Amino acid sequence: MITNQILLNTIEGLKGISRIDFCVFDVEGKVLATTSDNGHNYEDVVLSFGESPADSQEIQGCQFFKIFDEQQLEYILLADGENEDVYMVGKIAAFQIQNLLIAYKERFDKDNFIKNLLLDNLLLVDIYNRAKKLHIDTDAKRVIFIIETSREKDSAALDNVRSLLGGKSRDFITAVDEKNIIVVKELSEKDGSKEMDKMAKDMLSILKEDTGDEHIHIAYGTVVNDIKEVSKSYKEAKMALDVGKIFFDEKDIVAYSTLGIGRLIYQLPLPLCKMFIKEIFEGKSPDEFDEETLATINKFFENSLNVSETSRQLYIHRNTLVYRLDKLQKSTGLDLRVFEDAITFKIALMVVKYMKYMETLEY
Repeated sequence: MITNQILLNTIEGLKGISRIDFCVFDVEGKVLATTSDNGHNYEDVVLSFGESPADSQEIQGCQFFKIFDEQQLEYILLADGENEDVYMVGKIAAFQIQNLLIAYKERFDKDNFIKNLLLDNLLLVDIYNRAKKLHIDTDAKRVIFIIETSREKDSAALDNVRSLLGGKSRDFITAVDEKNIIVVKELSEKDGSKEMDKMAKDMLSILKEDTGDEHIHIAYGTVVNDIKEVSKSYKEAKMALDVGKIFFDEKDIVAYSTLGIGRLIYQLPLPLCKMFIKEIFEGKSPDEFDEETLATINKFFENSLNVSETSRQLYIHRNTLVYRLDKLQKSTGLDLRVFEDAITFKIALMVVKYMKYMETLEY
């Protein structure tokens, strides 16, 4: 449960204070962490001590201590040094590792609870009972952030993210797959959309700087006020991550509340999308137009259907733009200068983007 690296850091810190060497063994006598090279010579002694009824014992001039996890023997600690206080320091070291066991077990229990909460694997009564047992506030204000990186995650990577982002003890950082890291963030009463956007930017900056990964994307859901609604914010964040890849691929951070019509299109069945494109364009896809026409259309939309501003930004005469729009109207039957036709065309472009994205997932 405790990583060997954590055990090594602990006993190295204790050696730095006491100048006593330590070695941590598992119940089979295997060395897990040591501050000296002598630990590998004690396998038989460790096995014999493990089977004895004693909780501590001096053997071959060294002090041995048993460390339990709820009556179950978990580790055996060796303390070796000429210091006359070696027994007392060894007891302190054993107590420290015992407390680490408790802390990590509690975190494991909380992590397991949060995962099941996110995945809707708990009954309503279980949510409140387990939250109370784990001392987790049930009516705190929370939001879910999902962090996607280009690198696969393991337990060490997740611990690294926890150390980087775990500023609040009441926040939870976990993962339900190898692709994404999930941050369950507790908010204050004053935190709103601006504060959440800043939190996302801070996370992005910290992770990019630490990992060197430039392909990090962050999405977050809406704020919930009850622990039973945490899964709702998680589902929203997941949708924001997917919709962001389709319609906002230039953005590193996407909020569920900013998805707009993309959120509706994302939930449409593909047969309905194909039918819509076929009916509007008679089988021709709107993304089949040449680059000049598509650039004109996109710039026209960017400028809220303003002919003068669009022609100025495209460095073309107003009449040239009008000619292009007239030509588009003849080929599609849609006049982009008319609000209804413009909406239809804009939705069609987004539908085509969505269809292409879904096709890539099928392969």
